[in-house]
Amino acid sequence: MGDVINLKRARKRKARDAEAQTADANRLRFGRPGAERKLEEARADLEARKLDGHKRSE
Repeated sequence: MGDVINLKRARKRKARDAEAQTADANRLRFGRPGAERKLEEARADLEARKLDGHKRSE
């Protein structure tokens, strides 16, 4: 059989881990300068336009 665990502690640990993952994602998303964000958005837009330009019309 498995080990006996305190469910309250397990739930709290799981919640803390989920919040930590959200915090990491937000650090990546919001923790950059505006110029860097704009540059990345421009690159993504350029790639999307290139991909759309290669679509075949039937």
